Amino acid sequence: MHTLFADAFAALGRLDNITLVMVFHPQYLESFLKTQHYLLQMDGPLPLHYRHYIGIMAAARHQCSYLVNLHVNDFLHVGGDPKWLDGLENAPQKLQNLGELNKVLAHRPWLITKEHIEGLLKAEEHSWSLAELVHAVVLLTHYHSLASFTFGCGISPEIQCDGGHTFRPPSVSHYCICDITNGNHSVGEVQANSAGSVSVSDSFFEVEALMEKMRQLQECRDEEEASQEEMASRFEIEKRESMLVFSSDDEEATPAREISRHFEDTSYGYKDFSRHGMHVPTFRVQDYCWEDHGYSLVNRLYPDVGQLIDEKFHIAYNLTYNTMAMHKDVDTSMLRRAIWNYIHCMFGIRYDDYDYGEINQLLDRSFKVYIKTVVCTPEKVTKRMYDSFWRQFKHSEKVHVNLLLIEARMQAELLYALRAITRYMT
Repeated sequence: MHTLFADAFAALGRLDNITLVMVFHPQYLESFLKTQHYLLQMDGPLPLHYRHYIGIMAAARHQCSYLVNLHVNDFLHVGGDPKWLDGLENAPQKLQNLGELNKVLAHRPWLITKEHIEGLLKAEEHSWSLAELVHAVVLLTHYHSLASFTFGCGISPEIQCDGGHTFRPPSVSHYCICDITNGNHSVGEVQANSAGSVSVSDSFFEVEALMEKMRQLQECRDEEEASQEEMASRFEIEKRESMLVFSSDDEEATPAREISRHFEDTSYGYKDFSRHGMHVPTFRVQDYCWEDHGYSLVNRLYPDVGQLIDEKFHIAYNLTYNTMAMHKDVDTSMLRRAIWNYIHCMFGIRYDDYDYGEINQLLDRSFKVYIKTVVCTPEKVTKRMYDSFWRQFKHSEKVHVNLLLIEARMQAELLYALRAITRYMT
């Protein structure tokens, strides 16, 4: 842990609160820091100030002032023009042109087409090269996902920053970094949820019930296998049901001017795919997947980055301590896969070999509300949502959940963007 903190401080010139929360999982943090360092500071197609400006654009889509402010400082530190910070319209036309891709990728990535890619690559004197565009796409997806982590874990500004100078600084999610890093979690918080008071014994039985469901599903897997038609039907049911999952706090928030000036079309946000009769075809992983297609495309156009991202995906997906709340020696692979595949299901992405009936067995409604909010509209996450799922689980386990959420989200965005680039190239 000490070595990771030293490396982070050397690379960033600071020890930020994201690092302090992620260090619950040192193996992941090491991969995350290595990837982020490469994207922002090592040799690559884009100049340094462009990289930080793209980070600002991406974080601003989710009104994440924490990340915006971090990268405003970094942008100026590497020689960025302060005028660009007055609004996207003051940035070069080349970056302005990226605004549409940023918007669609953040909120409705299933709408990305090769025409979006062609418009950026053939913009005459403002055009992007393929290598530059891949670098930009990776940065956008990285910071959209990091905004999800920031809100999902309720991360507040550092002590020396605006809003970070009090013992309990205000944050969008109304809870404090000191609570998570110290593991503080009052009994009152554990017992409070949207339905009212819940006793500790009730939440204990939730853990037992979840473990029993995992055991039963494993037995069913061993006994029978559903047909391909049944599997496809269960996916469509889960995809439709995921559209009906929303929070009672689901209100549109107007972004503050200091955030909204970094992007255009402030009213554009997440929309479920089949609302208003709009049909989006299912994205079959068997036809285009990260391992066989996306990975090699990124590595070809931006060497080594595909490898770094791939390692990060694998660490997040496979990370386990074989524990669940107070239980040890538990195989959590079924649960981790359900979380990952539920996120991809919300984006229309289907795995032919997965039984989507398992998701409803393993993920209760309060957990689904939290997942969907963190992944799709992270600026709306509240402390109540964080407290209301898995009440007997440790903070470190909830941070672990957030690592799965942000990596599954990043991969989903990348799949849609990289497929569009591949279609343009072919």
